[in-house]
Amino acid sequence: MDKNDFGLISIIMAAYNAEKTIGFAIESVLAQTYKDYELIIVNDCSSDSTEEIVRIYVENDSRIKLISNEKNLGVSLSRLEALKVANGEWIAVLDSDDAWVPEKLEKQTALQKELEADLVFTGVRYIRADGAPIDWAFKVPGETCYKELLKQNVIANPSALVRKELYSEHYAIGDEMHEDFAVWLSILKTGIKAYAVTEPLTVVRVSPNSKSGNKFKSALMNWRTYRYMKLNVFSAAYYMCRYTVNGVRKYRNLK
Repeated sequence: MDKNDFGLISIIMAAYNAEKTIGFAIESVLAQTYKDYELIIVNDCSSDSTEEIVRIYVENDSRIKLISNEKNLGVSLSRLEALKVANGEWIAVLDSDDAWVPEKLEKQTALQKELEADLVFTGVRYIRADGAPIDWAFKVPGETCYKELLKQNVIANPSALVRKELYSEHYAIGDEMHEDFAVWLSILKTGIKAYAVTEPLTVVRVSPNSKSGNKFKSALMNWRTYRYMKLNVFSAAYYMCRYTVNGVRKYRNLK
């Protein structure tokens, strides 16, 4: 069976002042062994050369599309703009400073076919702001459900491959919370399970100002996510404790 017979995957990427990293992200998409995709990049009013860099790629590959916001919308609304024009039945999100291993999409589509999954994620490895590798990978379970995901978000946003219908139905907007976490929780709350290619096929960049790097900011956003999911204060506090314990273990390895 042809590895590219899965169908079109719409990859959405929001970008703001990403001139130093966006080439790295785009090149990782172009290097994918699975070729049936479109890459929709939303430039969120960058003041640097982000748009000029993207336009060069657009001119050389018809699968790459550029949307230029007229005003700064933030990450959630920028991704939504891409989602509105996405043509694929499947959605993958990649941040403008992260990357994928070449076999990422191919291995995810293979697992989806095997399990008839609605949401497939991968393991993650990390790099520093300057691109230097961190000698540690986040090991993910082979599958997760709603109650387990509440304890720890094991679905890194740039690692996910999800049915567009589900992603659109449960899309969450709010840059003051982990909107991606809210999406996965909303989907799994319906009883759906998420399945993983446990290899670290996604590369996440960690910097002091990022959600991944700022521990206090990340914890606060996690609390807001629980409240967005309508957990009462006691349940939210319980899961925050679980989150904190798991977070300490994780961030200890990212120093």
